[in-house]
Amino acid sequence: MSDPAAARRLAWLSLYATAMGLLEAIVVVYLRELYYPGGFRFPIVIIPDRMAAIEIAREAATLLMLLAVAILAGRDRHDRFFVFALLFGVWDIVYYGGLLVLLGWPESLLTWDLLFLIPLPWIGPVVAPLAVSVVLIGGFVTHESLRRRGLELRLGRREWGAACCGALIVIVALCWNWRAVAEQTIPASFPYAIFCLGLAVGIAPFVRAALRADRAPRAEVSN
Repeated sequence: MSDPAAARRLAWLSLYATAMGLLEAIVVVYLRELYYPGGFRFPIVIIPDRMAAIEIAREAATLLMLLAVAILAGRDRHDRFFVFALLFGVWDIVYYGGLLVLLGWPESLLTWDLLFLIPLPWIGPVVAPLAVSVVLIGGFVTHESLRRRGLELRLGRREWGAACCGALIVIVALCWNWRAVAEQTIPASFPYAIFCLGLAVGIAPFVRAALRADRAPRAEVSN
């Protein structure tokens, strides 16, 4: 039987992330009207240092807002991680959906985008951040599904270490072409092999933990 409290929590978290994604898309519409009136494309237009600093501050504030809600809504530290994963995933997907509706962009999943600026410019095809977002949402769904059955998706230290290594590899892939921003060039190619390796390394510990939890005895649920 579904838990009404859990359903309400999921609805409000999803609504919050959706609003964040739409707000992000609207801000980017303003930025592109200023710096890309003919449409966003590479090579990147170098914005003034003051505006770049403001944009970096906005990105940091966005992450802090997602983290704050995850900390407040999470039941424990593991749950907070998965709530953050849900928020980040929904936010990012809605962001691209908002840009598609408002600007008709991206033209395809392989369209290049400037994803992030901290600590270096992250550059990749739109499919890359969307793939990460789907994985993050899938992690939350698996976590919640196990909890409803009285089970826990918990990783050991080594598993967390492996997951962090996978995340780092993904970040390396996304920062691979960072010079294209500074040099105002068009990225030659995206390192899909490195990116997919990072995803696989990052996902594997969670799959292992989920299978281990599924084989464990169910916790007693009081009526």
